[in-house]
Amino acid sequence: RLLSTLRQRCDIARKRLSGPGLAAEGRVLRAVLYAYHSRLLRHRPYLALQQVEQCLKRLWKMNLLGCLETLVELIPKKNASEAHAECLVPSQPMLETVALKVLGGCKLILRLLDCCCKAFLLFVKHLCSKEFILVNTVTSGLLSRLWFVIQYRCVLQTLMSLYSALSTVLHLVSETQQTPYVKGFTFPSDIDDFLGVNISSEAKNQKDKMLAIKKSTRWMKKLFPEKPEAASKIGKKRKSGTCKSAMKNYSMLCAVDTGEAVV
Repeated sequence: RLLSTLRQRCDIARKRLSGPGLAAEGRVLRAVLYAYHSRLLRHRPYLALQQVEQCLKRLWKMNLLGCLETLVELIPKKNASEAHAECLVPSQPMLETVALKVLGGCKLILRLLDCCCKAFLLFVKHLCSKEFILVNTVTSGLLSRLWFVIQYRCVLQTLMSLYSALSTVLHLVSETQQTPYVKGFTFPSDIDDFLGVNISSEAKNQKDKMLAIKKSTRWMKKLFPEKPEAASKIGKKRKSGTCKSAMKNYSMLCAVDTGEAVV
């Protein structure tokens, strides 16, 4: 029963980590960093965005997804008739390795959420001062999406749930035959104590900060004031030409976005 639970939670964690959301946001993030590297090298929001990209890069380089796939292959599949039969289980070194990766991944995701929140606040602040309007608008939306993908698609909660099942199996395996691989480190029984923060309250605080700066500054209304009725009527008649003119002026807008207010 414990092995079946562990397999299910590994499968859920793999789906969360390999979903299209994280990969797509990561590609957009790298594209923005590459496009504005020469112009924003010493810009505070740009440096904060680099920290976000560094956390994402470390999350992929630790190969947590590949480690979970290896663990799933070692867990035997059993039918209901074979529920009480003997079976092979993953070794203690393998379980300890995966447990370390999960603990490190949780810490790294907490750091990623914090970096996303801080970078978002910086980009909105500079957006309100009408500085680099194009890149600040795109990047603030990117950071908010990345934060919501990680938090509200339960990536962190999934890994925490996986660790609880992993810790139980590891304890039973080590009692049967002790072959410790990791020495000098005691695996925590409760991952909340290891992380040192209350996940729900921390996420709520970050969300309140991000929403508060939106409401207090009303930056979208400042940058994009409402058009008068006459202009809106003319705009409706020219719907067909709007897309074409926008495509033609896209390169001009990118060239203008050099730190000055764009009319």
